[in-house]
Amino acid sequence: MWRRGRVVAVGAVLCALLMASHSLVPNGFGNLGSLLQTLLPWSGLGVVALAVLACVRRSALAAAAVLLPAVLWCSLFAGVLGDKRSEGGDVTVVSHNVREENSDPGRTARALAGSGADVLALEELSRESTSAYERELASAYPHSAVRGGIGIWSRLPLSTVDTVEIMPWTRAVRVTVETPRGPVALYAAHLASVRVLPTTGFATAQRNSAAVKLAEAVRAERLPRVVVAGDFNGSADDSALSTLTGFLRSAQEEAGDGFGFTWPASFPVVRIDHILVKGVTPVAAWTLPGTGSDHLPVAASLRL
Repeated sequence: MWRRGRVVAVGAVLCALLMASHSLVPNGFGNLGSLLQTLLPWSGLGVVALAVLACVRRSALAAAAVLLPAVLWCSLFAGVLGDKRSEGGDVTVVSHNVREENSDPGRTARALAGSGADVLALEELSRESTSAYERELASAYPHSAVRGGIGIWSRLPLSTVDTVEIMPWTRAVRVTVETPRGPVALYAAHLASVRVLPTTGFATAQRNSAAVKLAEAVRAERLPRVVVAGDFNGSADDSALSTLTGFLRSAQEEAGDGFGFTWPASFPVVRIDHILVKGVTPVAAWTLPGTGSDHLPVAASLRL
């Protein structure tokens, strides 16, 4: 039992080393570090596969070796799996990439209005669909600001609407939400898309540049309470986005239940839609059911 399964044991050790050093994997050709960090939660499947192979081989050596990546995976993600949601929030924010090619924006708007959120931050609006969202959301959300493909609808008054220059076209907007407990700076953003290509690998350069510019704007924010919501086209674990995620707190990680994967909506495997905060306390975070977009909406209840 201690001589069989050496290959499985070596695989388990390599798996553990990869998990332990994921932040050290370089983003040279192909941005392999970002790709690994984005898919890191799924490394648990590798641990399960190794455990099955250890059982098939009836190898005590392999079984002992598999404990190493299993413990590492639990140390990385066990805290994420628990339900940390509670009650008592002052404002609920929903962020949703509604998809430019959405064939039924009216249905999506009605689903979002039914969420009961106080503020909706929508990304990837098209010129054709914007009127549908304005029509369907007007009664429940009397305050709105639309700039390019970004739209914000609110039950609470909005002021100081500014475009944030993160890309050559409008992909980020900042508004002040006037709550009964004081103003909150809300940034709604849609970072550049990424692609996995044979020639360049995980192409993230434009996204990373947009994240740096958005981070600069948020760091310069004068209001103490800040919410940054949107489609980041990347995981909060991706160190390439640390310029933005490093000084903000994830509502999902702090007050969610599970990983909260959002994309693709039909079978989510990664969370690329986020609500990040500074100066406020998330009390609950969750994903909403599909709306016809290829992303799931994300929600957070915040205590001000």
